Amino acid sequence: MIRDLHNDLISKKITSVELTERYFSVIEKKEQEIGAYLTITKELAMAQAKLVDEKIAKGEEIDLIEGIPSAIKDNICVDGVRMTAASKILDNYVAPYDATVIRKLKDCGAVFLGKTNLDEFAMGSSTENSAYQVTKNPVDTARVAGGSSGGSVAAVAAGEAVWSLGTDTGGSIRQPASFCGVVGLKPTYGRVSRSGAVAMASSLDQIGPIANSVEDCAIILSRIAGEDILDATSAKSGDKKFEDYLSGNIAGKTIGVPKEYVEGLDGEIKNVFEKSLEKFKSLGAKIETISLPHSGYALPTYYIIMTSEVSSNLAKFDGIKFGLRADDENDAEASGDELPKKLLETYLDTRKIGFGEEVKRRIMLGTYALSAGYYDAYYLKAQKVRALIRKDFEDAFKQVDFIYSPTAPEVAFKIGEKSKDPLKMYLSDIYTITANLAGVPAISFPIGTVEMEKKQLPIGGQLMGKWFDEEGMLNAAHTYEIN
Repeated sequence: MIRDLHNDLISKKITSVELTERYFSVIEKKEQEIGAYLTITKELAMAQAKLVDEKIAKGEEIDLIEGIPSAIKDNICVDGVRMTAASKILDNYVAPYDATVIRKLKDCGAVFLGKTNLDEFAMGSSTENSAYQVTKNPVDTARVAGGSSGGSVAAVAAGEAVWSLGTDTGGSIRQPASFCGVVGLKPTYGRVSRSGAVAMASSLDQIGPIANSVEDCAIILSRIAGEDILDATSAKSGDKKFEDYLSGNIAGKTIGVPKEYVEGLDGEIKNVFEKSLEKFKSLGAKIETISLPHSGYALPTYYIIMTSEVSSNLAKFDGIKFGLRADDENDAEASGDELPKKLLETYLDTRKIGFGEEVKRRIMLGTYALSAGYYDAYYLKAQKVRALIRKDFEDAFKQVDFIYSPTAPEVAFKIGEKSKDPLKMYLSDIYTITANLAGVPAISFPIGTVEMEKKQLPIGGQLMGKWFDEEGMLNAAHTYEIN
């Protein structure tokens, strides 16, 4: 889609301004029903589009994504634009700088339509935890879009953006991509700078693209990847045009299917998954059953490590430097001044009012796991298990080129169905969290549908690749997609 729109722009079939206006028109028609956006940046988008049109009019070359409308998850900084992370505690926060990925995209001439909804501070699997609104699945608006990047995914699936950026800590790009029938990519940890993205769990978070095709995701990844002096965890991975590696040929490649991932599969999802394995075979790939023996421990390991890092990262939101501050109006009246109450009380009240229920739950879990007497029993042990999970992947990749599974154990569930049971919600991430724990790249792409209540609900397949082998993994998914 990006390549086609690029050709339309350079052949002057359409201008970037006209294209951008077209997408704003779709947003106007659909947004009230879908709820994908928290902030619309029409003035910024139109200014960006006009600059692209001026370049084309002068006969200058433009980048593949130049002038193409996009959406950005609202936990990534865009200079001068409100950024809430879908939390009341950041309700009045305006970003004073660009995230590294945004600076790179601006250099490429991207057009930003707005900032998209998410679970508060990216904590959730349904985008029901936003402080502002619930994002609905464009396929069936009675169902969730998935999370936490539900707004970014729904914007693409509803035709409210050509592509978008999300963040993925335990499946937050891939699971909603599966639910909404689009493509979502989590790069290798360190492939893309995290500078300027609100940290949830720093050793797990990664920014990645969402689009309607594998090629589009490859095009975006090429423009946001690379080392960054502002992010010490970013890797010297070299500049690559990932779209140039999409040969459409995977003959001779070996795809491993973890027995632990498919043992519990049943019903229609199992049937769709097995048909996708047959398709990979028909394309020349060899399918092998493999074992990831410690994957059964992945969910508790993830929720200990993630909540511990959440507890640490969210300590900065205290009402002092930026964002919401809960002042004591009664104390101010009694003392005859306008000073806030005592410092500790300001911290406590600000966080009590500003944070939602799920964020508080995870902060408390993480603080407990890190507390004296429990650090060794929980956090340290979880890190040791994480090392074993990574070793499982190292061993598996000695036998196979890629690891393949369903993206999620279910189709999109109904809004409100799991919101009262956090443990059921956490199980939505069961197939995706291992990629974050191991740091490997992973992509979700549509492999079929299941009919429920007269709706064809999408199912995603997940490919995981070797560290920094996005090009191979993308090619395998692209080959499946085009055949």
